[in-house]
This record gives sequence, C-alpha cells and structure tokens, in this order.
Amino acid sequence: MNKAGYKKLLNLDNHKCFGCSPVNPSGLQMEFYSKGDSLFSWVIVPDHMCGWHNVVHGGIISTILDEIMGRSSIYLLKKFVMTKSITVDFIKPIFVGKELKAEGKAIEIKSDREAEIGGFLYNEEEELCAKATGQFALFTPDALRKMGLRIWGRATRLRIWGRATLTV
Repeated sequence: MNKAGYKKLLNLDNHKCFGCSPVNPSGLQMEFYSKGDSLFSWVIVPDHMCGWHNVVHGGIISTILDEIMGRSSIYLLKKFVMTKSITVDFIKPIFVGKELKAEGKAIEIKSDREAEIGGFLYNEEEELCAKATGQFALFTPDALRKMGLRIWGRATRLRIWGRATLTV
C-alpha cells in the first residue's frame, strides 16, 4: 500500500513482543505509522497463523487490533498503557497472505487513568473486516515504578515515537 503522507514511527528491537518486535521471527513484526489523529500498521498474516481454510485465526485478528490500540494509546496520549478489556466484532473473513491495514484512534479519554480506544482492520479493498473497542489503563513512568515494573530493562529517557519524552 502507498504510505505517502504517513510518518513511520520508531520501533525498538530490544524486546520480543509477538505483535511488534522486529526480532521475533514467530511474531507479526508490525510497524507503525502516524497520520492525523490515528495510528496505522500494514501487516500480512503468514499462512501458519490461519484458523480454518486460509482464514486468519480470530486470536491473531484480536492481537492485531489490541496492538494497534495499545500503540495508539501510547503515541496519542503520551502514557504507558495496559489493556483492561477489548471487545472484537468480526465482520468479514480475513485471509492469510493478504495485506491488511490496521488503524487505531482515541475514542474517549475517561480520566487521567483510563481511555477508550478504537481499532479497525481493513482488507486490500479497504473494506472494514473487524473492529474493536478497548479499555486501557494509563500509567505514568512513576506509577509503573511503584508497581515494580520496568520499561525495556533500565532507567532511561525515552522518546516515544518522536512525540513525547518520558523518563523511565
């Protein structure tokens, strides 16, 4: 797909996330792009991730939507996030080996600690095939430290995809 007008975002390679790590050979290796108030990713689901008869497994579709919504939360809201819940609607079959476009956008900022994010998955014909709504818990770096969680292994100043600088 033509990505003109989209800004490619930094993706760290020091983790093994199934959805976005560029170094996880078994994962989706999603890359992210911004445009306006949305985040995007184009992904081709490999054959070994099918459910039935070349249809992408529902768990993989859910993973793509969760990943785009999570990244959208981080990038657009400038907070670290954890998924609280997601609801997925499967609208049309999605087939392996075809390029898909995922889009994520903020729907509602409920408080400084929670947001509702939308995720949308389109086929090559730009038809909406699946959509999701996610509730995300929002965290500052201090809140993560208080919970004993570490971000990418060490304390550092982290520029989140060219948009916000957080000290973790």
